[in-house]
Amino acid sequence: MLVIVAKLVARRLLAAVPILLVVSALLFTVLRLLPVDPAAMSLPTTATIAEIEAKRREMGLDRPLPEQYVIWLSDALHGNFGRSIQFDREAGSLVAASLPATIELAGAAMALAAIFGLGGGLLLFHLRGTLFEAIADFLSILLLSIPEFLWGLILLFVFGVALHALPFTGVVSPSLPQPHVTGFLLLDALLVGRLDVFASACRHLILPALALGLAFSPAIMRVLRSSLFDVYHEDYIQQARLRGLSERQILLGHALKNAALPTLTLAGVQFGILFSGTLLVEVIYSYPGMGNLMVDAVRNADLPLIQAIGLTYCVAVLVINTVVDSLYVVLNPKLRAG
Repeated sequence: MLVIVAKLVARRLLAAVPILLVVSALLFTVLRLLPVDPAAMSLPTTATIAEIEAKRREMGLDRPLPEQYVIWLSDALHGNFGRSIQFDREAGSLVAASLPATIELAGAAMALAAIFGLGGGLLLFHLRGTLFEAIADFLSILLLSIPEFLWGLILLFVFGVALHALPFTGVVSPSLPQPHVTGFLLLDALLVGRLDVFASACRHLILPALALGLAFSPAIMRVLRSSLFDVYHEDYIQQARLRGLSERQILLGHALKNAALPTLTLAGVQFGILFSGTLLVEVIYSYPGMGNLMVDAVRNADLPLIQAIGLTYCVAVLVINTVVDSLYVVLNPKLRAG
């Protein structure tokens, strides 16, 4: 099994190289075609035309576009993504500082989406053939039509503004310190023994993670229900009934593990979309992740920072898809045999 997974990962890594090259080239070209002069933006408003031209030569903007891309790509391969125009810091270090917060948010949201999706899918399947089936189906479609940013606004108003039950800005209470060990706040709080910081960070994480989880769980629950419908038409389900197994044993011991495979594939796709979809939720809750950083970069036309964030999102989605495909191979005996 390990050999098969290793071969899959190796193939994915090889396929990722041209994908990253194409994405980086498109991103670089599109940003350079915008009516924005990075040289002028990096200088004070009192800068002269001569100073701007000198800065353009220093940044290599006077060279042909293909040559600019090759230079940027060479620097990127060495970990240098350019200097942020807005923050006057290395773009790579800014992304590295904000990435852990987005990973924590996306991980918590996906865990909630999986719990809601699994529970909701089993409930929808359990209600099949009853008077409540149409109501449950309507509610699942209604949930599916509500985007993550609208969930974010609803939860913020209800639990943050109206009930004052949960905090809705930042990642931790302003009166508490933020330990820096690995960059992951929850883990760092445990490593330094600050349970108060850990509890505060969890409370700040609930609303944005819940907004994302509620937005992405309906698709999972509907696919799981459909997969269970398909599985229950298989012969081995009828044979299990003839052996005297209860419906609960059939569902949990036979049907669910087979219906979970297509659901896992969808969950992987959803996780990739969810990871890149944290942008609006991070803005709503003032969550200091890559989404907020991207908004600031776009607002200030910070091209080096936009490029670094865009590539990071691309790499994250490729990694997520590779992990999901590896899990699919581990869980599916047919693929291992093949």
